[in-house]
Amino acid sequence: MSERPILIVGFVTPVLMALTGAEPDGSVVLVEEPDVIRKRELLTKLAGSSLVREMIGWEHARPGSADEFFAAHPDLDPVAVIPLTEYATPFAARLAERYGLPGASLGAAQILRDKALLRRVSAAAGLANPESATVTCPADVLAFMGAHPGPVVLKPANRQAAVGTQIIRDPAEVDRAWESCVEQDEGIFVPDRPMALSMLAERYVPGPEYSVEMLVRGGRQLFANVTGKQLYPGPRPVELAHVVPADIPADLTEKLTGVTRQVVAAVGFADGILHCEWIVSDGVPYLVECAGRVAGDGIMEIIDHAYSMKLLRSYVTMMRGEPLPELPRRATGGAAVRFVPMEPGVIDAVLGLEQARQAEGVVLVDILVKPGHRFTGLRSSWDRTGLVMAVADSPAEALQRAEKGASLVRIEVLPEP
Repeated sequence: MSERPILIVGFVTPVLMALTGAEPDGSVVLVEEPDVIRKRELLTKLAGSSLVREMIGWEHARPGSADEFFAAHPDLDPVAVIPLTEYATPFAARLAERYGLPGASLGAAQILRDKALLRRVSAAAGLANPESATVTCPADVLAFMGAHPGPVVLKPANRQAAVGTQIIRDPAEVDRAWESCVEQDEGIFVPDRPMALSMLAERYVPGPEYSVEMLVRGGRQLFANVTGKQLYPGPRPVELAHVVPADIPADLTEKLTGVTRQVVAAVGFADGILHCEWIVSDGVPYLVECAGRVAGDGIMEIIDHAYSMKLLRSYVTMMRGEPLPELPRRATGGAAVRFVPMEPGVIDAVLGLEQARQAEGVVLVDILVKPGHRFTGLRSSWDRTGLVMAVADSPAEALQRAEKGASLVRIEVLPEP
């Protein structure tokens, strides 16, 4: 058992699984919201964990809660503080400051958590942002559309997983879109207490989407990858597929990593990992948003496959303040994730899983739904049913293999009564 624990804030199943066996037994203290512990039945799930020494229920998403935690646990003496969920990033950044450990810095974490604030700071640093405005009612959205002709994106400034995000193309859609967007329900993943909501209207920027995953120490890039993205069709910009590395020219890869380094400098991000999203329109990268945490959607895993590395382990090692071996600059192959679509209704059967697992290049089939699950339509990333992950010698071939594997999974639904 490690004497000084790694303090992890937020429960993410794949990350905890990846660290099991890679880190010493009993080396993790997990901090999570009490409501989330209850709703996700984490005490039962972690009862047999060799990795987790202790789980502490703490309302980490509240302002000031990190200082309160430090005052209550002054002798915990962690070797690293690592956030795994979006809402945990300010808490982890402040806690790292209090324990004297590497971290993003509270100021950077707070800017990254607030999309409106990030727009102002990054624009002041010369980065391209879509025109945007804080809105409090449908009339504000209509006024914004009048001043910025064309489609707009209505979205929360302080949520995750594309919750509440919608593309509006006609002013007649505004009232209905507003009602839909402000209904925030993240279910078991968030505490029951109300969370303040701030909404943004932004000019819709057409173009392909990418994300940059960057490992940063002392404000300097140690490793960077560019991920290519596909979205589900329709008004909800939810991601359908990711491919690593993005199949783009080298100069665009350098441009995207360059603007991400500018974000790092603009917000004062010190130590950690970033997942920074961009839309490229007419050759110009426009900032979508940036998270100061590990990427979700299987992106960390496909980076490992494509670069023949262990990015998560390197991240943890760096946050412990330990030296790192030389990290790869180029991918050795390609890897991709493709989500499995389904129609609204009640699931009757999930078929084809073994065929998908046996398909060429497929390394993971992870379906999150089962018969009896009710699906009312795609509203956010939480509504996706599961994914297929595949590898190949090139990104394009990896995506083709992931798409083929996903096509073999058949989710049969019965219509709602």
